Amino acid sequence: MASTSKDSVSSNPINQEAIDDDMGPGTCPESILNPTDSFEEFESEINADPEERHSNLTTKSSTISEIQSEIGESSKDIKTVKSSDDLKSKDEGMSSSASSSNITEQNGEDVGTDKDEYLQSPELVNKEKHVFILSSAGKPIYSRYGNEDKLAGLCGVIQALVSVVEDQNQDILRYINTKDCKAVFLVKGPLILVAVSKSNESETQLVMQLTYAFNQIVSVLTLTQLNRIFEQRRNYDLRRLLAGAERLIDNLLIFMEKDPAFLLGAVRCLPLPEKARENITSAIISTCNKIRDLVFAILIAGNQLITLVRMKKYTLHPSDIHLLFNLVRSSESFKTAESWTPICLPKFDATGFLHGHVSYISEDCQACLLLLTVQRDAFYPLSQAKHTIAEKLEKLKCIGAINDALNRNKDLPTTNPLKHIGIPIIRHFMYKCKSTAQLFTSDPISLDRLQDYRIMHREGGDISVKKIEKLSDIDYVKNYRKFCNQIHCLTVPAKFIFRSNSEDTILAWITNGFELYVTFDSLVEKEQTKRAVDHLLQWIKREENRIFIMNAPTF
Repeated sequence: MASTSKDSVSSNPINQEAIDDDMGPGTCPESILNPTDSFEEFESEINADPEERHSNLTTKSSTISEIQSEIGESSKDIKTVKSSDDLKSKDEGMSSSASSSNITEQNGEDVGTDKDEYLQSPELVNKEKHVFILSSAGKPIYSRYGNEDKLAGLCGVIQALVSVVEDQNQDILRYINTKDCKAVFLVKGPLILVAVSKSNESETQLVMQLTYAFNQIVSVLTLTQLNRIFEQRRNYDLRRLLAGAERLIDNLLIFMEKDPAFLLGAVRCLPLPEKARENITSAIISTCNKIRDLVFAILIAGNQLITLVRMKKYTLHPSDIHLLFNLVRSSESFKTAESWTPICLPKFDATGFLHGHVSYISEDCQACLLLLTVQRDAFYPLSQAKHTIAEKLEKLKCIGAINDALNRNKDLPTTNPLKHIGIPIIRHFMYKCKSTAQLFTSDPISLDRLQDYRIMHREGGDISVKKIEKLSDIDYVKNYRKFCNQIHCLTVPAKFIFRSNSEDTILAWITNGFELYVTFDSLVEKEQTKRAVDHLLQWIKREENRIFIMNAPTF
């Protein structure tokens, strides 16, 4: 019996060469997503010098402009940004408002020691992780917890730290480690983002979360507008333009703590019968193939991808899909009416907006359809297309298939999610197909359960965690964090990790074609894990047409 609690990174009980010859289950000739190693990107972000970071944020050629040129549309619809005059008038209003606020604070009780005491309040001190976003001038923009106005002094200190390091060393402040926490800094153009964490997350994982938070802001404003605002006025208070978007960042931070798709740079697909997925895709293509300016048609449900149909030559990055998941998840209004909203997808084109028709496919189905176009006044033709697609899906009984899949996922965690696979020693697993950036997990992780868990057991993020008997979703993700970091480490990457102790056994394995993370019952023999993994990979291969999207359909 294996009883050590140490990690083994050398003794691989599985036939590596046999698997490397085969790229693994889920591989297909063409992918709907851009395969990516997110950790490589984020580690590069940590190690980049100031000049490299600046070049990464400079405006590149516009993909949206390219599409409009191809279909003969005017470039005037590329993006909707405010004119210089509009921004100046807003600046004056915000400056006046800020001055009044400062006068009020100086005459009241909310300054000096009160603000210092606020930093020591339980509202802030007892949280496991903080995220702060401020401008390069030290103006507070967002705080995960607390009141941004009361944190203005702290933001000033953060800005000073970043500036001193940059001025004295011609370098960037990357992170500060203390005995019980770490602070990670990310400077992105005119914004400074900071994560202060007592969790077991690595610096790379925290940079990932900060990058997503930055991309969420870009998704609301576009990078072009964000840069232009601060070029015109360095002291601009961005909170006014972001009013209402705080909930998107709040929900995104919760989402990232919980969903392993962020750790792995992948997207989860809703398991569906192969014929049902084909019918759904065909209904979208037959309805939309004459709409020349439609770039993407995306059907999602439960933070999972059902299908994605795209304009030829163009694909989406997993992080852009995650932002779309978060947008739909955070917006109750989509459930009650068809919506028309500008959406910037930073990896696709950070310079401008796509325009999205967003609506649920029917009242009795949780599948949401997003039709993304480069044309700003295409609401009515896309609305008609949505109703036509819905009628076809109803006729083909695809709505029932989607509901059955979602209901099955809800039932799995309350039973044994691996009972039907026949591998009782496996408690949980995550499998990523690297060539398609798609992820399959044994337990379809529920954001609702995480929110309940936070309320019941973590008291809104407090570090006093109540002991519970059964591992929750967040505990599984915590267990996998350090293995994801070791697997993706640029300096000394590991191909195989095996850790066993009295509580559980965890295996992490990377090949040319896939990544696999498995939690077993405690103290299992290595030979048992070999047989279990072989069985698991065979099962995933048999089911690949149901659990993955195996083609890349286009209009």
